[in-house]
Amino acid sequence: MDDLINYYSFTKDEWKRFYSEDIDLPLTANELKHIKAFNDRISLQDVADIYRPLVKLLELQMKSFNSWQTNKAKYLHKPIRVVPFVIGISGSVAVGKSTTARVLEELLTNLFTDKKIQLITTDGFLYSNNELKKRNLLDRKGFPESYDMKKLITFLNSVKSGIRYVESPVYSHQTYDIVPDRYDIIDNPDVLIIEGINTLQLPSNEQIYVSDFTDFSIYMDADPEMIEKWYLDRFGLLLDTALRNPKNFYYEYAVGDRDDAFKMARDVWAKVDLPNLEENILPTRSRADMIMHKTINHRIDKIYLRKY
Repeated sequence: MDDLINYYSFTKDEWKRFYSEDIDLPLTANELKHIKAFNDRISLQDVADIYRPLVKLLELQMKSFNSWQTNKAKYLHKPIRVVPFVIGISGSVAVGKSTTARVLEELLTNLFTDKKIQLITTDGFLYSNNELKKRNLLDRKGFPESYDMKKLITFLNSVKSGIRYVESPVYSHQTYDIVPDRYDIIDNPDVLIIEGINTLQLPSNEQIYVSDFTDFSIYMDADPEMIEKWYLDRFGLLLDTALRNPKNFYYEYAVGDRDDAFKMARDVWAKVDLPNLEENILPTRSRADMIMHKTINHRIDKIYLRKY
């Protein structure tokens, strides 16, 4: 990774030595099984080796962040208020962003019981399928132009500004569409985790990055050939879960010829997800504060941490 000269590089064995003995693991094996994504692979040992040092690092950064917000308010003779600390998690489809986000949410919630931790995904800011059809963008779903970036930027600005009860649209992977009239309510959290493929991107129609609102960002990285395998593995599991639900987007593929279904999935990867990764997602990797590199079975083998 020649473009990562401004990062410290750690192997998993090197990184796990930074763990703090005063941080317990508030996760059981059953809880971990519940929150991880379909085909992601993560163990309690992974949480100990990777996420415990990360949580300690985040604790240090949050203390510095909150201290700066207080000192700035005092200096400017402004009211001291809670400014949410925003953690952004980016990377390709099927690379394990959701699992990382959920594990962090669970750990931070249990470790910092006096703090409000909330999580959203930028999938909710995709245009609806009907709107994508109108814009002739259905085959570009996931590309930057398929998101209502103005709405996402407005949402993040509202959260950072301390506005109460900010609505975040909800996306369903069962219907493969926005859920009408359903929202998650973000209510002045201490920490907001925002997960999505576009959290480090500069929208073509906006002059501000989503990452301008984040205070710590993580890019989940892996070789594209490996991500494709995970993508197809996940697709197979989605077919299995759709068999008994005719309303599920994947139902027609689940009850049809499985070889044809997987041919369709490979085509989507080759024509949509891989080009999107190469053109729009991977180029943002060097904007992240941390890069988690994965290898076989979703194992994290390298950690890159920005020097400055």
